[in-house]
Formats: sequence, structure tokens, C-alpha cells
Amino acid sequence: MPANLPPQYFDAEKEFREAKAIPDKIAALEEMLAIMPKHKGTDHLRAELRARIAKLTQAAGKRVTIHRSSTVIPREGAAQIAIIGLPNAGKSQLVARVTKASPMVADYPFTTRTPTPGMMEFENIQLQLIDTPPLAPQAIEVWMAALMRRADALLVLVDLSRDPLAQMEAIVAELAQMRIGIIDQKTEGEPPVVLHRKKALVVGNKIDLPGVAENYAALQKTYGDQLPVLAISAKEGTGLEEMKRGLYQLLDVIRVYTKVPGERADMHEPLVLARGSTIEDAAYSLHKDLLAKLKFARVWGSGKHDGMMAKRGHILQDGDIIELHT
Repeated sequence: MPANLPPQYFDAEKEFREAKAIPDKIAALEEMLAIMPKHKGTDHLRAELRARIAKLTQAAGKRVTIHRSSTVIPREGAAQIAIIGLPNAGKSQLVARVTKASPMVADYPFTTRTPTPGMMEFENIQLQLIDTPPLAPQAIEVWMAALMRRADALLVLVDLSRDPLAQMEAIVAELAQMRIGIIDQKTEGEPPVVLHRKKALVVGNKIDLPGVAENYAALQKTYGDQLPVLAISAKEGTGLEEMKRGLYQLLDVIRVYTKVPGERADMHEPLVLARGSTIEDAAYSLHKDLLAKLKFARVWGSGKHDGMMAKRGHILQDGDIIELHT
């Protein structure tokens, strides 16, 4: 049975090959293990990765793996989004506001030491947000790069009451040190660094404070051509619905609904697929065995007419309803 490994797995594998230090090698292996789909086709490979981790752990000491393994957060919901920013940007307050998670919220910096996940509802799907430690040299742990690379997207939070352009420059620079890029960077006199390109939404926080409109305008003017930029107040709840929609649009996914022949479609729990996905992709996301047995499908929405018989390669659109026949 084929492993069907996603592209992110091979990115992590490349990180493993290039890593020099044992902690970095362990981080890459744990990332590969977390990304890998769980089915019979990957059982042997999963065992091999665990054996490698155990061998490296023995060489480096138990504390390395115990500390790092707790930072591998399984993806839940439609997507995983890491919230990043400098100290006191309001990351924990935002996560507490839009999810049921309870990260520590305080007015002093560096209150977040470990990643805290929470589920945020958007219409009829859920997105997983992860509160992370601040992107400051004294707070960055080696596992943070792996967490951000594994995430489907980044929410870059900046404090509009302070210079947002200086914050963005610092964030972009720290990401570059981790070989992660969110904007096109020009290098002079040096070859370009190989970066992991990540989708990102820039969110200016504390729009409720007086005198921040000028800072927000500067943020939009400088970065709005390359990245979507929005303003919110995590404290007051301003702009949060727009932020949720902005994240959904950033992910570039579609929602597809399923129905059983002779019954109504389930409009409450859609399949969330990458834009451009086909009926074949939808069947595999439900169950790999379903794909093997699939004979044809009927489509409501993107077909020429409702209930049209469609082949496996039919490209689905947001809001389509499919009926799979085996």
C-alpha cells in the first residue's frame, strides 16, 4: 500500500538531512512523524522514524525529546494556524477571545512559554489556532520553526500602539533565520536563503486605542500589496468576524457536502478540501477504501445540471454537494 506522503513531509525530511545538531534532527523527525498520515501503508515508516528518534535521544539525553515531543500539536479541524508576533502583541488574548482555550493573559511580556491550541468556529467549520511564545531571540525555542512550517498558515499579530513597521521588520528577520518566508525579500551580495514559503495574514491589534489609525494606514501601505492586512481589537472584539473570514480566504479551500442516495445532504459538517480538488480527492478524504470502490458520483452545484453524473476527475467548487456511488 502506498504511503501517499504530503509535500510537507518531504520538506521536513530535507530539514533532517541538512540538520547538524541532534536536537534539530530530532525536531525534523518528530515533524515528519506528526505530518505522516496514519494508515497501514505508513506503519513501517512510522516505526523506522520512532527508532531513529530513540537512537538520537539516547545520544542527546532524555530531556531533549521529552521537552520537544510536547510541542508537536496534532492538526485538528479544517486547518492549523500559528499566531506569531513580538512580546505583548496580544496573541494570548486573541486566542482566549475566539476559542475556548485558556492561555495565560497578562500585561507583562513572555507570559507564553509553550504552544497553546484552541478551536475557532467560522460558519460551519473549525480552525485550529495555536498561541506561540513571542518571536524574540530570548524566547525562541528550536521547536518553533518546525511548528510554523507544519502549520497551514500564519497569523502575524502586531501591536498598532507601537511602530508596526518596526515590528514587521523584526518578525520577518526572525522568520528568515528559521528559513521561513512570508514576503519577497531581496538580498544584496549574498545568495538567497532557501525559505519555506508560508501563507500569512497580518493583523493589527489594539485598533480601539486612540491615535493608532495612522500606524494602521502605514502598515497597509507597506505590506498590503504582498499580504492581506486587517485591524482588530482582541480586547473589545472589534473586527474578529472579518479576521475569521480573512483566514478562511487565505487558506484557499472549499467546502463540499455529501449526501446518501435518497436522503438530504449533510450541510453541517462539510469536507474541507484544497481549491482545485476533484471527486477523487473528496472520496479519498472520506476513506481510502471508498476511492478504490468508487464507480461514479453525482454533483449538485458545479455540474451542468443538478444531480449530473460526474467522473473522478471532475473539479469541485465551494458549496458543491456530492453523492458517491460504489
